[in-house]
Amino acid sequence: MATISSLGTGSGLDLESLVTKLMQVEQQPLVDLNTKEARVQARISALGSLKSAISTLQSAASGLTPATGQTAAAKFSTAKATVADTTYATAGATTSAVPGTYSLEVTTLAQNHRLVSPSGAYTSSGSAIATGTLVIELGSVSGPTFTRASGTEAVSVTIDSGNNTLAGLRDAINAAGAGITATIVTGTGGARLVLTAKDSGTGHQMRLSGLTGFDFDPVAATGTLSQAPADGGQAASDAALKLNGIAITSSSNTVTEALDGVTINLLKQTTSATTLTVSKDSTGGITSGMTAFVKAYNEAVNTISQLGGYNAETKEAGTLNGNATLRVVQSQLRSLVFSTPAGATGDYRTLSSIGVGVQRNGTLLLDSSKLQAALADDPDGVMALAAGFGKALTAATTAMTGSTGVIAAGTDGLNRTVTDIDKQRQRLADRLTQVEARYRAQFTALDSLVASMKSTSAYLTQQLAAITSSTSSSS
Repeated sequence: MATISSLGTGSGLDLESLVTKLMQVEQQPLVDLNTKEARVQARISALGSLKSAISTLQSAASGLTPATGQTAAAKFSTAKATVADTTYATAGATTSAVPGTYSLEVTTLAQNHRLVSPSGAYTSSGSAIATGTLVIELGSVSGPTFTRASGTEAVSVTIDSGNNTLAGLRDAINAAGAGITATIVTGTGGARLVLTAKDSGTGHQMRLSGLTGFDFDPVAATGTLSQAPADGGQAASDAALKLNGIAITSSSNTVTEALDGVTINLLKQTTSATTLTVSKDSTGGITSGMTAFVKAYNEAVNTISQLGGYNAETKEAGTLNGNATLRVVQSQLRSLVFSTPAGATGDYRTLSSIGVGVQRNGTLLLDSSKLQAALADDPDGVMALAAGFGKALTAATTAMTGSTGVIAAGTDGLNRTVTDIDKQRQRLADRLTQVEARYRAQFTALDSLVASMKSTSAYLTQQLAAITSSTSSSS
């Protein structure tokens, strides 16, 4: 019998192609499993999008939920600070600020120390300077004493033959992290080095020594460098102001310690006193909280609609169309919107009563005028409703997104389905291996049989031809 080295070699038939096509048919269940897994993975991803939307709503709910032991009034009350003439100063306040009215006078603004090299000393930024080590210190002056600022150290800047130009000194200072910035200004007096302390106030005056042509002593206010305004320099100064006649100084024009919970930003010296007013706002917190809630809720509704809807025109369903998890979440959110939360009493017991209406597509619309009217009528009742709703919404969204919540349960179920598909795929792959082996064994036998028959046919043909030839010769 002929030996077959490759399928179809002996018979001349395209048996390899036949096996391939048969296996393509056999593998159709595997293709179906892959398609099914892709759909399941898409649902898992869609549940992730749903969880993200609910988590955003959960964050918005926390904006309506008082902390443990906190009252609704304390939760929603905010403070604000205003200055009558904002050309002199502006102000902001935190919840710890105490309401009050203050007379504000700005005597002096804080200034950063600025030193300038002499006019005419250098023609350009490339002009050569002396070599040596420039020592930079920041601190304050008290009488004949210079005291380095707390937390700072003397910084040494080395100038050698590789950087002994005005530009080289500028770059070396800026790279040293000494708390000052260096620039070069070129004008009619040539190139001039300008050094500016990064922090304002008299506690950050510059003292420079060790490099010829670039020294300054703040105690005597003398040196090669100048702080005189006529030369383009500037002496350091602290801000000085008065609140109700009480003198206050600050190293910065942003004053945070004059009034508890109030930040005053000084802009200009006053020519006459202006008024700083600190007040409590019991409506701003609820307005911003409800606005954030409505926005997050609408985003969640739109996400649910996209995931679970059906487009009649394209005849395409959302990834989670008909999904039980999606329906539960949607139902719970709708129920919350129409519910009366614990703690709500009086005329304002539902969201609709304070201006939160439901539109035809399921999203919400906040009527700010109605909300403000409700706050004006019964601020305590509105705050109690908002706080109660915030607690209920927080509890519901936390349960939905928690490790034992409905979204996690739905995701776990889909993950189990993926695991089952993997197992089915493996079993099917094993079976397909066996099926292909059987096909190859059968076609190998066929190939051998046909090859043998062809060999026999050739032999018989040869013998018949020989007999025919012998008979012809005898005649």
